[in-house]
Amino acid sequence: MNRLQILQKMALLWTDASWLPQTTEDLLSNSAFEKVVRAFVMRHEPFNGLPCADSAFIIKMLRRLEKQPLKTVMAELAPDMQFNQELIYDVHQLVESLYDFWRRYERFLIVINSTSTDHKAFKDTVTHMNHLVRKAYREICENITSDRPRVYRQLAAGFQAGMIARTGKTGLPAEYGRIDEIPVIRQVLLNPPLIIDPPVNKRTGEFIEVDRNPLINSGFNPRQFICFPAMVGELRIDVHFHAQFINLGTTLCNLFELADEGAQAKKPDAIYFFGLPGRAFKGFAEKTVFFDDRKNDLLIGAVPLAESFGYFGYLKKMVLTLHNIIMMKRGRMPVHGAMFKIELSGGKTANILVLGDTGAGKSETIEAFRALGSRNIKKLTVIFDDMGSLKITDKGVMAYGTETGAFVRLDDLSPGYAFGNIDRSIIMSPHRTNARVVLPVTTMTEILRGRHVDLFLYANNYEEVDSAHPVLEEFKDIDQALNVFREGTSMSKGTTTSTGIVHSYFANVFGPSQFRDMHEKIAHKIFQAMLAGGTMIGQLRTRLGIDGYQSEGPKAAAKALLVRLGIGSATDQNSRADQRQTTQQET
Repeated sequence: MNRLQILQKMALLWTDASWLPQTTEDLLSNSAFEKVVRAFVMRHEPFNGLPCADSAFIIKMLRRLEKQPLKTVMAELAPDMQFNQELIYDVHQLVESLYDFWRRYERFLIVINSTSTDHKAFKDTVTHMNHLVRKAYREICENITSDRPRVYRQLAAGFQAGMIARTGKTGLPAEYGRIDEIPVIRQVLLNPPLIIDPPVNKRTGEFIEVDRNPLINSGFNPRQFICFPAMVGELRIDVHFHAQFINLGTTLCNLFELADEGAQAKKPDAIYFFGLPGRAFKGFAEKTVFFDDRKNDLLIGAVPLAESFGYFGYLKKMVLTLHNIIMMKRGRMPVHGAMFKIELSGGKTANILVLGDTGAGKSETIEAFRALGSRNIKKLTVIFDDMGSLKITDKGVMAYGTETGAFVRLDDLSPGYAFGNIDRSIIMSPHRTNARVVLPVTTMTEILRGRHVDLFLYANNYEEVDSAHPVLEEFKDIDQALNVFREGTSMSKGTTTSTGIVHSYFANVFGPSQFRDMHEKIAHKIFQAMLAGGTMIGQLRTRLGIDGYQSEGPKAAAKALLVRLGIGSATDQNSRADQRQTTQQET
């Protein structure tokens, strides 16, 4: 089984690997090659009199050019056409255009229910497919121009990503539909950097609870879905994404750990369908929904199959919403924030948790620590970058993570760090506003270990710094602290459709705002336990939402934290902040 599916900007080759091309001749004889050429001809004007409208002619010509020089091929196929330098140029341009046309697709190889269990062979297959496409292109060009290139570029010319997936029994209720027929990913291979361009670059609205299971009678076609079994902290959440969203679904491997076969053998804690048919949402006020199936002790999330939901934020945030609801049911407090452990040269360490909405400066403050490069900083370890949970233990309040990767704005990363990690990054819409990068930043060991919270800070990205509003402010009163966190005030940076000053309960519309009463009780206990255990609770003015402070704001916040840890001078820090503020006002 080999089936090439072309979906807008993506090309997907579905195969059971029972037969794949081994030579360039095999590659050019395949029906998938013919499909690409036909798609190319439909979108291009004829090349200076060449019979480009005839895809059959081009296919025949290219197959012969892989073995024979252009002069011989044209003498056989178009004897009336004059052979000269202009013809050589035109045919060469046609081949270059076809090659570029293919490489502009986001290209994925999906191996379903292969009889082989050799994962090394799978990796070799993806590498070999890339080699064959490059080899065919080079041999054809050499037979056209009678010249060899002096520079060879080893591009991932075949497929940028490959995956092995298998179907199997899930043990889920029959009324959920044909879930057992959806292949579950076992292994992923990336050729980074993977650059994708989803149709949408912002998220809007919230995820709401509904009173019926959207899977019942939804009529989804299992042949159109793939399942990524994600380890979200200690939970397993099965994400079933439609083939139309395969570029976003593949990106999950840079954000969440892929569950191993042992974890996949167990029942999932939640399931999420990303791309259900529209009928599944009939009667719902919103289209981004979740259902609590108490009978089967399972949470179900769902989003429709529509371009308007083709943004990674809809994928990631629903997964985290499901995680957060389960955590609250277990007595934990979910936190929308970033946590990192800083180790100083003198041996002192601190676990710092910064809570805040998207664009508040959480990740940017971590990056500022890296950019500082101070000799006083021995090591900085990211515990989690976006979402975690807090639990009261006999050791105090401990924090646990969810993601092994980070989904951050490209503009908010220091250029050195972004380019230094480009070899393992997935980049989204780099030419548009809110361009994003997804890259691994930590391990499952780190996020599951549990870390005592030493500093718990609200990321304030909207207030200026002055004598009454320091960069780092400590709360001594639990009510004052709860009020600031509860208000969740921030300056929107355009990562959603909200603009200006906005408010969200605990800066977390992913569970807590939907179950506010349950969250309030948990939060009060957590804050009390923190203060009793010596955790500093306060706010950190990152000023990321203020023009002119996108870089200096997080940097000053990082320096203020270092002062708190006993490095540097608070007086020097405040004077530098005041000086920058004065300069900015004059400008």
